[in-house]
Amino acid sequence: MARQHTQPTQQERLMRDDDFIVSKADLKGRITYSNQVFAEFSGFLESEFIGKQHNLVRHPDMPRCVFKLLWQHLESGQEIFAYIKNLCKDGSFYWVLANVTPSRDAQGKVVGYYSVRRKPNPKAIAVITPLYKQLLQIEKNAGAKDAIAASLAQMDNLLKDKGVSYERFILDLQAL
Repeated sequence: MARQHTQPTQQERLMRDDDFIVSKADLKGRITYSNQVFAEFSGFLESEFIGKQHNLVRHPDMPRCVFKLLWQHLESGQEIFAYIKNLCKDGSFYWVLANVTPSRDAQGKVVGYYSVRRKPNPKAIAVITPLYKQLLQIEKNAGAKDAIAASLAQMDNLLKDKGVSYERFILDLQAL
């Protein structure tokens, strides 16, 4: 069942227009709750993912800098939108537009994270796919120690050139 032994395939699973994948994670990123749609798309049984790191479904095509951005936003108390390519238990994959938000207790303290994923705009995925390939190549060329910094710098340059924030970039892609 170990994620690292899953061999990715080129088989894509497409979300339906009315699908919402919902999960909750603790402060360490361990899954504490999911809806049935998460189990359906990931291919894992609830007993295989509850208590496990959410990166159980991380596809190797995902640049590390995207998750660095995600965690930076969450740790500063902000929500974030991101396009994520997830790996299924059988090696297939599915794309989502994820909205991840800190969950707070009655005193306002962050106690975990809540994520709702929906079907992404296919036009957005056509833009994101080559960008993620470029970021992955930058990470590979930079080496493990400097990978995230190098790809974040490229992302920052892209956003600066476009004159938009990361969030605006993502939301504009969804509106294509």
